[in-house]
Amino acid sequence: MRYPVILLIGVWLCCSCEPDYNFVQQGKASYYGRFFLGKKTANGEKYHIDSMTAAHRHLPLGTHVLVTNLANQKQITVRINDRGPYVKGRIIDLTPRGADSLGFKEKGTTPVEIKALLPQPTADSLLQLLNIATK
Repeated sequence: MRYPVILLIGVWLCCSCEPDYNFVQQGKASYYGRFFLGKKTANGEKYHIDSMTAAHRHLPLGTHVLVTNLANQKQITVRINDRGPYVKGRIIDLTPRGADSLGFKEKGTTPVEIKALLPQPTADSLLQLLNIATK
């Protein structure tokens, strides 16, 4: 496994805890709905049907993934905050909002491709790296 390496102010940092950004997977997507409303997800957040989050069996929590509906080529980006799906043949569970955005809410499932995305740096994350690099 390759780990991303970052050059920041002349210091190389290896981020071995990061997800594999070459991760690509194809399979079926489904969604989980109102029964889980308000219940805690795997990362401790409360599940909300209008959020752009998803459940995946093993991607690190917090990973952002690009989900492409292979039936109509619609795409969304979601953040993994829960574990699942627990139905054979399914690779990701989305919220109803995610399913609606991809155009398969009425159908229930659809073939998808998911790709892990590089995180977008924030001011806080850059300050944290700066603090690590200067210690």
